[in-house]
Amino acid sequence: MKLKNSFFYTLREDAKDEESVSGNLLVRAGMIKKVGAGIYMYLPNGLKVLDKIKKIVKEEMDESGAEEVLMPSLIPSEYYETCGRISSLGNSMFHLNDRFDKPFVLGPTHEELFTIAAKSKVKSYKDLPFTIYQMADKFRDEPRPRYGLIRVREFIMKDAYSFDKDENGLDVSYNKMKIAYNNIYNRLKINYKIVKADTGVMGGSLSEEYQAITDIGEDTLVLCDSCDYASNLEVSEVVVKQVKEEENKLELVETPNKESIEEVSNYLNISKSKCVKAMLMNVNDELVTFFIRGDRELNINKACKLLKVSDITFANDELIKTSNAVPGFTGPINLNSKIVVDREILSMHNFCCGGNKLGYHYINVNPKDFKYDVSGDISNVLEGDICPICGGKLYFKKGIEIGNLFKLGTKYSSKLGLTYLDEYNKEVPVVMGCYGLGLGRILASIVEQNHDEHGMILPMCIAPYKVCIVLIDTKSEEQVRIANKLYDDLKNNNVEVLLDDRDERPGVKFKDMDLIGIPLRITVGKKISDNIVEVKERTKIDFTEIKIDDVVNFVNNYIKNY
Repeated sequence: MKLKNSFFYTLREDAKDEESVSGNLLVRAGMIKKVGAGIYMYLPNGLKVLDKIKKIVKEEMDESGAEEVLMPSLIPSEYYETCGRISSLGNSMFHLNDRFDKPFVLGPTHEELFTIAAKSKVKSYKDLPFTIYQMADKFRDEPRPRYGLIRVREFIMKDAYSFDKDENGLDVSYNKMKIAYNNIYNRLKINYKIVKADTGVMGGSLSEEYQAITDIGEDTLVLCDSCDYASNLEVSEVVVKQVKEEENKLELVETPNKESIEEVSNYLNISKSKCVKAMLMNVNDELVTFFIRGDRELNINKACKLLKVSDITFANDELIKTSNAVPGFTGPINLNSKIVVDREILSMHNFCCGGNKLGYHYINVNPKDFKYDVSGDISNVLEGDICPICGGKLYFKKGIEIGNLFKLGTKYSSKLGLTYLDEYNKEVPVVMGCYGLGLGRILASIVEQNHDEHGMILPMCIAPYKVCIVLIDTKSEEQVRIANKLYDDLKNNNVEVLLDDRDERPGVKFKDMDLIGIPLRITVGKKISDNIVEVKERTKIDFTEIKIDDVVNFVNNYIKNY
């Protein structure tokens, strides 16, 4: 590619309304352009990078034995209604009606259609197993699109689905896909962790996420300093410490105007971990009071699973008045609402909690002093907590979810009638797995992990061009001749090369090549009179002088050993 007369531009200043490094750099580099909130166009160099990511994904998917298909984005609503996902996906779906007033959605995910496709093939156990996948647009009406390509409303996803006759077969398919994903992210040079995650609206028995480690990540990853334990915060288990302590006498004490855990613990001169706080919540229009340790946070995901509900919100004043709870002073002793206690509290001794009386708290409370309806693990882990695997200490990192694996089981096959006849002529639902990754998020994650003050530092495998030639003086016939000869020689050696032959100052050209992340830069300038050009790697400060006749061999060796 020669830049003169090409569709190429860059921005000198930071992009407006881009909070992330990756969003800012990709927009400044002219690779993407925002059309609306969470909607981007891919421009030539951005599309080249995206296509290279796609190529790596396709190679590994095909190597795993999966076959590629392409599903429509415009889908009749009835398929999602059958599986109950119109309600579970809620406002995240884009709805529209055709001219005959028939309801459609823009596909947010494609489990239903892949299941319908599989029905065309599967009749007998002999038709299993197989895996099919696509790389296609998805649409989700995100309430807060942000961080460039990380949280958008239209995005390209690779989603794959495996179909097996039983759980043992699913294990095999799942592990094949896990190997393919490991290969993809390793080839892309991404620093990632595989973490246990919630199955969410997808359902199923197991979910694992691939998380790119980066400070801007929206997910909190829980890791262990002594073993390979890795989990998303929303599902990470709190290991309860068993501590023996002699029980003291229960006492109601005055705590005037002290409502928060911070205020109460300071006033009584006790640790927040020796306090229990109340969360007055609305569960299906019923007041439910959750009690957790004072220094922890309620984990809504865990609480929903414990109570087998889809949503939990804060109770309003009207709902609170149906009990004797006193906001800021609520405790479990003689409380007349449904009570859910974190299991950790049942191992605590002599703790402090609300007295259900304005301006009063109990101290020296023990589990025998109150009744409860349900107990379970309903709080978030803290850094320094005990690892549930090895007993080491937990610590946190931020991550961007770039891929996920689900064991769906028979959730969709049973509802959509995807069955097979087994060896005994019995009709059995097909067992499914689902495997997704976001191509735009992968690109954003790579940029988040690979950049400096000058721009992107793209891995050789996805850089729009492996080599750029910067022509210093476009009015010098000799420089123009040498630059074009090197360009042609490299192209003839199957090297992706860009020639910056624009009528711009050298400093502008250097900055642009650094910004778009080209791994290797060749400068054609005055030293050609000595048969020399300068070669500089993107990650290094200094340049190397080499003979013009040695350029092709140098570049080929550089790419080979990269």
